[in-house]
Amino acid sequence: MIGFYVAGDSAVHRARPGLKVALLLALTTVLVVVRTWEVVTGAAVLVALVGLWAGLGLRGLGRLVWPLRWIVLVLTPVQAWLTGWERAYVIVGGLVVAIGAAALVSATTRVADMTDAIMTVLRPLGRLGLDVERVGLVIALSIRSVPVLLDALRTVREARAARGMRLTPDTLLTPLVIRAVRHADRVGDALAARGVDD
Repeated sequence: MIGFYVAGDSAVHRARPGLKVALLLALTTVLVVVRTWEVVTGAAVLVALVGLWAGLGLRGLGRLVWPLRWIVLVLTPVQAWLTGWERAYVIVGGLVVAIGAAALVSATTRVADMTDAIMTVLRPLGRLGLDVERVGLVIALSIRSVPVLLDALRTVREARAARGMRLTPDTLLTPLVIRAVRHADRVGDALAARGVDD
């Protein structure tokens, strides 16, 4: 979900990244402090409406939360057994809404704009010796690497399935780690070619 940007010209896309991050922080805080099913439901409706306003459509909204399906399927019965179905809805639903809102911010904000917003917040710490430019570079590279690694994971899974091989942790993780290392090497070479020090 991170780094999943959907191009658009909606008001949500044009909003300042800092404002979107601040609203995301406020929403998450409310979900954590006020733990009621009404708040979770209202927040879910709000996130869905903003996503539709941004032009993502129902399918786009589904893509934001689809990766969380296993968390929901595993965590919901456990929470329902321990605390009851209403509390399970509040806990799991709040988690899904918060992550979905974060994914919505990522989907409507370019990585460069998000990095600039974070660097603006961190800039005062530069007086304390923090290398703000380096932090921004690390954040940008981290966000951009997520889609690459997810694509590598999909490629490995499809290759194993095409050969009729059973997916096990070693047959899945070993080629994924190799691809991740190769990607890191390419990024390192590119940075070295541009004169960026370690």
